[in-house]
Amino acid sequence: MEFGSCSSSFSRSKPKWEYDVVISFGGEDMWRNFVSHLHSALIEAKVKTFLDEENRVKGMQLEEQLRAIEGSQIAIVVFSKTSAESTWCLDELDKIMECHETYGRSVVPVFYEIEPSDVRHLKGEFGKALKEAAQKRFSGGHPESGLSRWSRALTKVANLPGWVESDFKNDAELVEQIVINVLKKLEHKVLPITVFPVGLEFRVQNVIARIGDQSNKVSILGIWGMGGLGKTTTAKVLYNQIHDRFMDKSFIANIRQVCERDSRGHVRLQELLLSDVLKIKVKIPSVGMGTTIIENRLAGKRALIVLDDVNEFGQLKALCGNRKWIGQGSVIIITTRDAHLLKRFGVDYVYQMPEMDENESVELFSWHAFGEAKPRDDFHELARNVVAYCGGLPLALEVLGSYLFQKTKEEWKNVSSKLEIIPDHHVQEKLRISFEDLHNQMEKDIFLDICCFFIGKDRDYVTEILNGCGLHADFGIEVLKERSLLKVEKNNKLGMHPLLRDMGREIIRENSRNEPGKRSRLWFHEDVVEVLTKNTGTKAIEGLTLKLNLTKGGCFKVDAFEEMKSLRLLRLDHVKLHGDFGYISKQLRWIYWNGFPLEYIPNNFYLEGVIVIDLKHSNLRLVWKDPQVLQCLKILNLSHSKYLIETPDFSKLPSLEKLILKDCTSLCKIHQSIGDLHNLQLINLKDCTSLSFLPREIYMLKSLKTLNISGCSRIDKLEEYIAHMESLTILITENTAGKQVPFSIV
Repeated sequence: MEFGSCSSSFSRSKPKWEYDVVISFGGEDMWRNFVSHLHSALIEAKVKTFLDEENRVKGMQLEEQLRAIEGSQIAIVVFSKTSAESTWCLDELDKIMECHETYGRSVVPVFYEIEPSDVRHLKGEFGKALKEAAQKRFSGGHPESGLSRWSRALTKVANLPGWVESDFKNDAELVEQIVINVLKKLEHKVLPITVFPVGLEFRVQNVIARIGDQSNKVSILGIWGMGGLGKTTTAKVLYNQIHDRFMDKSFIANIRQVCERDSRGHVRLQELLLSDVLKIKVKIPSVGMGTTIIENRLAGKRALIVLDDVNEFGQLKALCGNRKWIGQGSVIIITTRDAHLLKRFGVDYVYQMPEMDENESVELFSWHAFGEAKPRDDFHELARNVVAYCGGLPLALEVLGSYLFQKTKEEWKNVSSKLEIIPDHHVQEKLRISFEDLHNQMEKDIFLDICCFFIGKDRDYVTEILNGCGLHADFGIEVLKERSLLKVEKNNKLGMHPLLRDMGREIIRENSRNEPGKRSRLWFHEDVVEVLTKNTGTKAIEGLTLKLNLTKGGCFKVDAFEEMKSLRLLRLDHVKLHGDFGYISKQLRWIYWNGFPLEYIPNNFYLEGVIVIDLKHSNLRLVWKDPQVLQCLKILNLSHSKYLIETPDFSKLPSLEKLILKDCTSLCKIHQSIGDLHNLQLINLKDCTSLSFLPREIYMLKSLKTLNISGCSRIDKLEEYIAHMESLTILITENTAGKQVPFSIV
């Protein structure tokens, strides 16, 4: 089935229902007995019913009657021994089956004092009456054509599931079961979905494939992803496609909202579930009682249950905590932003909602912005820019596309430029739910730190830094990942959807919209320059990043940092500071200064609590003039520092785990105190072309796992002592002067 445009099966136009049920039958004897009782029972059950006999008496023409049939949701066709005698009834049946095949009309056959096989195979008196009716109806010519058409309709309807009068004790029991069946069909109408279901069919089929033929077990599936990806819409389409397989079903929407707005939210959800499945209004006094009633009343039922937007485990526990109550062949579908809930509940399969690809994004956006599948030629580039901003998020594509509908080019340009600074608030409100749902401030701080400073950084690297800030990032990053607020890519780099990044930054900005110096984190170039130039920083600032161009650079006074007493995270690119470095916060945990301009780090630059010193491309000749005591330092990265002659004294760096001196082309000496580093795991000396030997103390390191001396072209040998390096697992020696590896390694 073609999917991805407004002409798909999901948006195919259907007639507006004028009636709930149409009853079609033949023979006055049926009207006086069974059909009149069925009609009365349906009316009593508040089912809007169209009955052809009444309207024939009123003189309604067949064409009018057929139009009325077209506007009915369900057709009940009552067959008796005399049904084939009525050409009127046969024409009605032909129309009913046409609606069944075109619009998916529900058709229910009832076989009264006649066997289904007689109708199906046109046997006996029934088949004879049909031929006579065709001769009578088409006496002017070609009765075979009419007979063939009627025969085909009769065979098709007789093959549908229906009711056989002889299977019931009496007519009253048969009427009761038909009415119950009709009510069930009417109560579970197709759920409304988006007008432009681009890409949905592919996603729905991926989930359906995981259900398959599960008649002998219960299937519990999770649909997981960040807000705005279309989890609920996918669940609705899925429900629409498979709900007719189940007699008992329930789609409970907006579970999070129900619980937020109502202190008895869990009870309300239980009442909704029971009312849907049992077809009666249910009142429950307490959650515990509700759980018991669910287990007792729904026990063994084969049901389809969709639980939409679950955000607490208690919600699942209240609705289906004991998974044993539900019958085999049942399907439970849960949509959530929290993968941990699905793991804890033990779902069989988790479908992670993907972002839209570029083609899907352009099409969805175009339907909303232009009313067609492609952008207008004169708006093509502007449309592509907005689509790129949306990052494959359907919510953003729909909101911005609808907003830009019939706007001028100038208005488009204004919107595009504003989005870079101020994200669309409709989109942000939806995304912000995931942030507000985080359990504690620590998790929120980890998210805000990452969205401002650490996107694209190695997970382990960031974890070390944030742990040093007391944020327990080992656990926190996993929570953010499970809540769809953060991704960990295959290369262990941290990733985040651009709109989530913008959402986090907007949360920070709104705390002090007009005074950037009072915000907790600064990343926007103009704001940082203003704070450093006007000296308006405050103790509220915990993180700051300023990236300048290598050729232009920029110079600021160090005393601009004087009031930033809480500064933990500092990133500077090609920035020069002059003055007393003692003004910089003593709370610093991460210093990343690309192009550090000084020949050595000043002694009054307090770094005692720092976890990571990252000074790539620096002008350092010496790291310090005097050895520094840095008890917490774990990572020292001085890569590409072309003027660095020797390493520092390591004796005061007891926690150092990674020493990265890649491409330090003037480095010719490694201080022998490196042997004091009992936690050192990595030494990277790649392309240190002036280094001619490794001090013997390196070979005494018991914790070292990786040693890279690739490109150290003057190192001609490794000592046999390397055999003492018990933890060494990776040794890289490409492009060195050494001719062979020590025998002890072999």
